[in-house]
Amino acid sequence: MSGEVFGTLYSGSSGNSTYIGDRTGGILVDVGKNAKQTTLALREMGLSPEQIHAIFVTHEHTDHICGLRVFANRYHIPVYASLGTLEALDEKGHLKGDFPVFQMIDTADIGDFHVQCFHTSHDCAEGMGYSITLPGGKRVSVATDLGIMTEEVKRVLLGSQAVLLESNHDLGMLFNGPYPYVLKQRINSEFGHLNNDDAADTALELVRSGTKQLILGHLSSENNLPDLAYQTTASMLLTGGARVGDDCLLDVAPRHRTLLTEVPSC
Repeated sequence: MSGEVFGTLYSGSSGNSTYIGDRTGGILVDVGKNAKQTTLALREMGLSPEQIHAIFVTHEHTDHICGLRVFANRYHIPVYASLGTLEALDEKGHLKGDFPVFQMIDTADIGDFHVQCFHTSHDCAEGMGYSITLPGGKRVSVATDLGIMTEEVKRVLLGSQAVLLESNHDLGMLFNGPYPYVLKQRINSEFGHLNNDDAADTALELVRSGTKQLILGHLSSENNLPDLAYQTTASMLLTGGARVGDDCLLDVAPRHRTLLTEVPSC
């Protein structure tokens, strides 16, 4: 595999991390497992921690920052996040170490990578997603922990060549499952997670706007199945006149394994 690449080191309620870049280096969005696991995942991709130019944090929940402090400190990697997220991380000691920290307000340039942030609707201090323009002009976006698909999120995602899109839960599995009712309500609220049906609707809009690669991520281990998430989106695309394999590529991010793909051409 050559050229610009995009993929997940791991994805789900047990940990989330995404790589965007090429074979010479790039950036991570989140470090949700410990430094050893993250390093092993990078090596499985043919990369090393020394090739990570920056870490962009979506929010302060453990499945997104578990390995952040140790990993960033060990390899002296700059960390970017919203003010609210930085304050929440600092309060719990996650920013103590030998690495620079920057507040993400709108955009940032990391070498030849241009990063734009967008706010997400989630029950955290100040959640963000990120859209990264690669040196060749292709754009890759990471959108998880959404709660709902807001106009701000959609506006940034549309036109991306590749998108990691949350497809967290199936509504039937959630409401017929063992979780307490209050937790079910929280997960399906505008401050929770995007369900399969809403992800599928968004996927169709993205493909119509030119997106060529979709990875469904952050699947619940209790309230979703990879095949179910995949089929929900694939069926919606087909209903809307877009066929997986011809008009776009569709994958589901593995929970504990890496997934790395080339960023499609515009």
